[in-house]
Amino acid sequence: MSRSFVKDADESVGERLPDIPLSEHPNYVTPHGNAQLRERLVALRERRDALRTATDTLLQQRELAEVERELKWLNARVGSAIEVDLAQQPRDRVAFGAVVTVDSDEGEARYRIVGEDEADVEHGRVSYVSPLAKALLGARVGEEVTWQRPAGDLSVEVIGIDYPSD
Repeated sequence: MSRSFVKDADESVGERLPDIPLSEHPNYVTPHGNAQLRERLVALRERRDALRTATDTLLQQRELAEVERELKWLNARVGSAIEVDLAQQPRDRVAFGAVVTVDSDEGEARYRIVGEDEADVEHGRVSYVSPLAKALLGARVGEEVTWQRPAGDLSVEVIGIDYPSD
């Protein structure tokens, strides 16, 4: 039988999982986003500890490997987090952390510019490296910017800028 079909007894399930890729962009986070990352890290460590003390089944080994993989990624993200002080952001133009109200042919919408790990389009939170955020960053109230989208470019006017205290 070929060795490629035989699993060594000492081979760890976790060794087969590739690392979760890390972004090449600076890891800017809002205070809320930083707290979320840290809470997620604590919860994942607790899950790992529970899995380590549980009965050793193949399913638990697989889950532990997945948890260890995510912990490695999450430790890197927490360690590289650059928390942006929203009180220091310019109030007259769009910058990281801003809640931006825009108007376009598609109607009025609100977006918050956040870190990559905080992005959630369904809740209006867009990553600062997204095409929309890139178009909005630096804009002032009354300015029109072009949002380059796969569905076609859209001209949007900035009608409001706010910086929540988080």
